[in-house]
Amino acid sequence: MDFDIIFTVVASSLSVIGVNLVIFSWFRSDMKIFEVEIRSWKEEINQEMKDFHGRLCTIEERRK
Repeated sequence: MDFDIIFTVVASSLSVIGVNLVIFSWFRSDMKIFEVEIRSWKEEINQEMKDFHGRLCTIEERRK
């Protein structure tokens, strides 16, 4: 009887730990994808800012 209880407790603990590891790795992979998206957005925004600054400088040169 004691063996059944111990086995159940150990099996339950291992399954809970396993599920937590799977959920953690799944969230981590989603965060990596999100970080890559944010990095690409930053690059696009920086490029647009440089383009806009270039256009402003050209307009200022034309006004002189």
